Amino acid sequence: QVQLVESGGGLVQAGGSLRLSCAASGRTFSTYAMGWSRQAPGKEREFVAAIRWSGGNTYYADSVKGRFTISRDNAKNTVYLQMNSLKPEDTAVYYCAATRYPPSQKLSSYDYWGQGTQVTVSS
Repeated sequence: QVQLVESGGGLVQAGGSLRLSCAASGRTFSTYAMGWSRQAPGKEREFVAAIRWSGGNTYYADSVKGRFTISRDNAKNTVYLQMNSLKPEDTAVYYCAATRYPPSQKLSSYDYWGQGTQVTVSS
């Protein structure tokens, strides 16, 4: 079992930056691929980024490529999402998730989810 707790959300102006963190419990964190997704009001949850257990491969949605960076520190059981050049359309609740399978854009492949952290980007 893995428990995930996100933090780092908040209110930021367009063009600004935020760094989200996701702290995981459990000694097997390093064996899970991790992902970030987001859900804006009235919209479906969508994939944002994912990273392999080793941190060697990363994957991004086209909408955030070049602006967001996913990383992980297995010694700290933490995965991060650095978000730069934020836009109002990035406003959403951001969720981290863990999967036993290779990282995927398919949200149904993730086994464990955090409660989410709100990110609001003002114009």
